[in-house]
Amino acid sequence: MKNNNYKEEQQVQKQEFLFDGINYKILLIGIAVIALGFILMSGGGSTDPNVFNEDIFSFRRIRLAPTTVLIGFGITIYSIFKKSK
Repeated sequence: MKNNNYKEEQQVQKQEFLFDGINYKILLIGIAVIALGFILMSGGGSTDPNVFNEDIFSFRRIRLAPTTVLIGFGITIYSIFKKSK
């Protein structure tokens, strides 16, 4: 009787993870892509407050970085919805 309860407890403990390993890998890739997007957005400031720096309106900060962040969010959402086999 005690052996059956022990085996059932082991089976329950094995199934504690919500996702498979591939889901976590895809999730980490998505988080890395989001971080890359925010890194691409950074910079473009000026040390002198009287001088305006036009670099804040560059293609990288206006188009590429937000698109990269949105792609990263898409990857993380995909990793959450991906079914385990």
